[in-house]
Amino acid sequence: MSTSAFGFLITFISLCIVPQYAQGLTRHYEFNIKMQNVTRLCHTKSMVTVNGKFPGPRVVAREGDRLVIKVTNQISNNITIHWHGIRQLRSGWADGPAYITQCPIQTGQSYVYNFTVVGQRGTLWWHAHLSWLRSTVYGPLIILPKHYVPYPFEKPYKEVPVIFGEWFNADPEAIIRQASKTGGGPNVSDAYTINGLPGPLYNCSAEDTFKLKVKPGKTYLLRIINAALNDELFFSIANHTLTVVEADAIYVKPFGTDTILITPGQTTNVLLKTKPNFPGAAFFMTARPYVTGQGTFDNSSVAGILEYEFPSLHLNKLPLFKPTLPPLNDTSFATNFTKKLRSLASPQFPANVPKKVDKHFFFTIGLGTNPCDKKNQTCQGPNGTKFAASVNNISFTLPTTALLQAHFFGKSNGVYSPDFPINPFHWFNYTGNPPNNTMVSNGTTKVMVLPFNTSVELVLQDTSILGAESHPLHLHGFNFFIVGQGFGNYDPQKDPKNFNLVDPVDLQKWLPTGTSRLLFLRVFLLLLGLPRGLFNHADMPRPPTTQICLGPASVDFDRAHVEPKRVWGITDPIERNTVSVPSGGWVAIRFLADNPGVWFMHCHLEVHTSWGLKMAWLVLDGKLPNQKLLPPPADLPKC
Repeated sequence: MSTSAFGFLITFISLCIVPQYAQGLTRHYEFNIKMQNVTRLCHTKSMVTVNGKFPGPRVVAREGDRLVIKVTNQISNNITIHWHGIRQLRSGWADGPAYITQCPIQTGQSYVYNFTVVGQRGTLWWHAHLSWLRSTVYGPLIILPKHYVPYPFEKPYKEVPVIFGEWFNADPEAIIRQASKTGGGPNVSDAYTINGLPGPLYNCSAEDTFKLKVKPGKTYLLRIINAALNDELFFSIANHTLTVVEADAIYVKPFGTDTILITPGQTTNVLLKTKPNFPGAAFFMTARPYVTGQGTFDNSSVAGILEYEFPSLHLNKLPLFKPTLPPLNDTSFATNFTKKLRSLASPQFPANVPKKVDKHFFFTIGLGTNPCDKKNQTCQGPNGTKFAASVNNISFTLPTTALLQAHFFGKSNGVYSPDFPINPFHWFNYTGNPPNNTMVSNGTTKVMVLPFNTSVELVLQDTSILGAESHPLHLHGFNFFIVGQGFGNYDPQKDPKNFNLVDPVDLQKWLPTGTSRLLFLRVFLLLLGLPRGLFNHADMPRPPTTQICLGPASVDFDRAHVEPKRVWGITDPIERNTVSVPSGGWVAIRFLADNPGVWFMHCHLEVHTSWGLKMAWLVLDGKLPNQKLLPPPADLPKC
């Protein structure tokens, strides 16, 4: 039997024996949206839940699986569910944002979200995507690797979801309705939560504490999700180091840290190695906000407890250690932590950064104002106005018909216009003294149209119109690479030179002379897997200039701490679905528009989204059948 025939036979037998492993499973879930009485902080309220649980149920799949999730609405509010971070390749009808990819599921109606997880594995999450309903309607979405594909890090003894949220004693829907009416800022939450529990630092909450029970000498994988409505959070475990191994379901180069920073919408996987022996103590797991804006915020801390199992001791008598978290406004820590996040960029999990850019965009983001719509009265925003937010000074207005439906059926007239600006209409010193006119353009629904497979570079610039502030921007339908970021105003002439991209550098410039040159090249060839005899000493008194990828020109070969990417030309910008635009700064991202449909991009601080900091990309079909958006399902909700 020939080698090729034998290989085909083995593949055929493998598919017959374990077809579900090769092709993926179809996993079914039922989500019943219902009201449920829940008590926190000695306050009981009826609130929106999935299946009566808070947080909602865990959804688990493997890479390549198909998920079929039937959502039935049993409450008086309309609702949708978004599967945050799922690419939804050609299945935009299942993405979930209300009036973007679907009309809401109305009372008494059902909708089946049907999609396949393609080329993704890691921690994501799901949440409601209409108004502020996601304050209680959220849960983990865990994508395991394919069978027999190991993690690119130590196999954990146990995996534990850790979900941060916010608790409001009042109804969050009533809070945002009131704020929209008055034009002022909404009331802040009454507590933060870990897995739905506020913990012992709040009144009346000692019994409502998340406790992580661990064994000595084990490695735990914590799948951390920030589902808070409006706050970026620091998180730390007292006397323990966390090893970051994944962000937004993308493997990263592992690094150790005492504290992580995570914005709303982001996920971070960390390895927790417990102490080798019973430590005779318990340890707080604490989170509190990172604050850059000038508005009010929930200035409190949430704590869970890390407890070591030791059957013969009463753990409540043990000393309890507390971590030291960065100051509330520690932008220096936030910047340094962000810089450490690098894609793994291995042969198995490459960082396929678009090198060629077809279209460049420059978007300003930030707060502004709208005139008070109360005749002869003043609102509670700045100088009697109403708070607003915008992208390129356009405060996005949701339509009454879903954008994706209008696009697919060719009925866009009166729903949206395809002329979102590629840059702001008026240029000014974005991070300097604010302009006198703080009003935004309102009442428009504009989208940015992209041909299929367009390579995009987008610079997001924070503005200080009503004070600089960081903004976690989430892009639906895509992952993107963060190729650069900085503070102040983006300089299109200077800043791209420092992007995390590969550029050819003249090897001749960096080579030592004489015999050491030969030694260097032999080591270099060994690392590349090439034969040492390729260069002999006699061959190279003056070798011709050789072009290889060595990274930025600031490389110093004499420094022992030079990162591998800067020596060997590995490009490793972090790949994410949610990025925090620095307060008073900018961030540059790149993505390939290879997913036809309409894709929402918005701030994941829910208050800013409510004020209009959002827009949509419309990616056209490609020419091939597998480059076209599939038709809508028969049960797609109607407006």
